[in-house]
Amino acid sequence: MRSLQDLEFSGAFLMRGFWLYVWTVKPGARDPMIYVGRTGDSSSANAQSPFNRLSQHLGHNRGANALRRHLAKEGVEPEGCESFEMVAYGPIFPDTDDHDEHRSRRDKVAALEKALADARREAGYRVLNDVKCRHALDEALWQEIRNAFVARFPKLQHKRAHAAP
Repeated sequence: MRSLQDLEFSGAFLMRGFWLYVWTVKPGARDPMIYVGRTGDSSSANAQSPFNRLSQHLGHNRGANALRRHLAKEGVEPEGCESFEMVAYGPIFPDTDDHDEHRSRRDKVAALEKALADARREAGYRVLNDVKCRHALDEALWQEIRNAFVARFPKLQHKRAHAAP
């Protein structure tokens, strides 16, 4: 079926660095589904932009399309979904060419990603992915990030302020 589609974002969405993001997928008659992710994962030496991850998540490259794979496990075809929304926060840290610094930033953001996924689940959101991480959580940075996401996801306000690593 032909239809007019739109996509709007600011130029900041193109900035490379370490970001956290939340997808909200509305698969028609079913309840919305959430996916929590980050840029700067362990599969690359560079931290990409949320825009880059947006297209990869729904593409057909099995090495990069985690959201598509999670939806398939739920019996959901992305092309049949009512809507997709991605909310990104960052860059929390800029991208770096230094391998050790990249790893340090990646690990900090991984702990924040886990905290965000856990907090969303505890707040009653249906989170598709289970984020695993044992790195220490930077509590001050977590509060900043949690507060930023509360603006778009108010149920996060009323749940515990801290998610254990």
